[in-house]
Amino acid sequence: MPGVTSPAFTTRPEIVGTHGMVASTHWLASQSGMAVLEQGGNAFDAAVTTGMVLHVVEPHLNGLGGDVPVIGCLAPSGEPFVLAGQGPAPAAATAQAFADLGLDHVPGTGLLAAVVPGAFGTWMDLLARYGTWRVADVLAPAIGYARHGYPLLAQASATIARVADMFSEHWPTSAEVYLPGGRVPAPMSRFSNPDLARTLERLVHEAEAAGPDRDAQIEAARSAFYEGFVADAIAASSSRSVVDSTGRAHRGLLSRADLAGWRVREERPATLDFAGRTIAKTGPWGQGPVLLQQLALLDGTDLADTRPGSAELVHAVVEGAKLAFADRDAWYGDPDHTDVPIDALLSPGYAARRRELIDADASDELRPGSPDGVEPRLPARVHAEVERARRASGSTSGSRHAVAGAGEPTFAPSDTGTDPAVGRDGTVRGDTCHLDVVDRHGNVVSVTPSGGWLQSSPVIGSLGFQLPTRAQMFWVEQGLPGSLGPGRRPRTTLSPTLVLRDGAPEIACGTPGGDQQDQWQLPFLLNHLVFGMGLQEAIDAPTWHTTHLVSSFDPREIELRGLHAEERLGRDVLDDLRRRGHALTVTGPWSLGRLTAAARGADGMLHAAATPRGMQAYAVGR
Repeated sequence: MPGVTSPAFTTRPEIVGTHGMVASTHWLASQSGMAVLEQGGNAFDAAVTTGMVLHVVEPHLNGLGGDVPVIGCLAPSGEPFVLAGQGPAPAAATAQAFADLGLDHVPGTGLLAAVVPGAFGTWMDLLARYGTWRVADVLAPAIGYARHGYPLLAQASATIARVADMFSEHWPTSAEVYLPGGRVPAPMSRFSNPDLARTLERLVHEAEAAGPDRDAQIEAARSAFYEGFVADAIAASSSRSVVDSTGRAHRGLLSRADLAGWRVREERPATLDFAGRTIAKTGPWGQGPVLLQQLALLDGTDLADTRPGSAELVHAVVEGAKLAFADRDAWYGDPDHTDVPIDALLSPGYAARRRELIDADASDELRPGSPDGVEPRLPARVHAEVERARRASGSTSGSRHAVAGAGEPTFAPSDTGTDPAVGRDGTVRGDTCHLDVVDRHGNVVSVTPSGGWLQSSPVIGSLGFQLPTRAQMFWVEQGLPGSLGPGRRPRTTLSPTLVLRDGAPEIACGTPGGDQQDQWQLPFLLNHLVFGMGLQEAIDAPTWHTTHLVSSFDPREIELRGLHAEERLGRDVLDDLRRRGHALTVTGPWSLGRLTAAARGADGMLHAAATPRGMQAYAVGR
């Protein structure tokens, strides 16, 4: 592994050992996963335990009713796999259904945006296919924290405070869980969720009632969720009207049949060779290939002669990101329902043609390409808002415009202060979690749990968790790759990464951050793979991202030439970026990205690292 002997100062040591490594966005989850490795479980057992604990201790960032894309590799085969843990839209989710309600977009909160919750089924599938432990064992730590309590993060307390009135007035089931005694729980106070504990305990009971066979137990737990008592509660909750981000009350569309008919599917990842490695991502039902497109654009440049964190590098990365994300918004969608030209989008010839569009000044255009000679199509609403933003700004400064409504994006513009949970419009925002695990056998797995945020949808009956609102990422306008439709997977932003070297898994990495996930991972990969930094040094390095794209979340914001950069890049670099025409927002020194990573070196040594940003992610191992 390059750079592990680097003398550079890092905020934390890079963890190095031989037994196992777990890195995640919460210290309790990391240690819970490490305990599994210490007790003989493998990386996949540890990932399930880690993820289930994240569902409990980061309820404002993910939940049991959320979404879980997985990418991993089972040693020694070296064959990477993806579990598409993104649930589809309900059968009743048609454009006409929304038109009948007078809506031209999917609200960002409430019940109308609910899709099939994919998290639990995906964890059970991962456990069945690749794990070795039983349901009771992998769920035990999560049950313990839900039952006996954990320190509530300050961000979670702040999120609850901002939606307390909504809970009290409109979402009483949420108030029962998150406003104990009618009060907002204090930061770092001991917080428990007995309803969630009872739900998990009942799932364990259903599993053990199936007899001693491990596979039968896992299937029984899955069935109890999607065809049993959990499905019954979800269907009953969805049939009630609740107030959402439109300011009006609407019933949900999710039915018991939608849940019973869904199974997670294993898929082959999309891949690209870069810097002597193979980078593996989800398919285009997620935004994962956008990282590959960015790397393909950079692969034709002289990166080795570019200084890390220089204005030249930031400019090249940002302008490439604009092109790649424009393609994402024009072409990506559920490949089961739309023709995504993924081979053409990732081809060297296409990357070369697109690379010619990058010049010395920041572009203010959204420029999707024409793979295979087919003309791209963006939503009509996007075209209108881009033109409006350009007229308002005179093309001399960045301008942020919302395409629709008020909702639940996963990144807050930094000019709102230091709290990433609040947008510039005062909207309380959800976010995401991440985990990476590598074990002594060489198994590697990367997972990005998200959705089912406490602030996005009311708690379901007495289950103690919420539904995902991922349908807000669809366009109600028809004929687009990302159009709303029954059984379609929304084009999610969740984007774990697996890096292979000579066909063997080497690095698992990822970050929360919505549209920024595949932007914050890019400088990390360049720092590590190209510039030779160690994992922790690469994570600690200052980072940036562009907002010159169509936000995936409601409101669908666009900020022409927008560039957010940590002030640690330095005044000279930031001034240079302004001169190049970027609409620059300088953020705090440690404000962007929540990366974690775990890796296995060519010498068999295991490594892990986690960001200091947010002061909660942690890597553990030995």
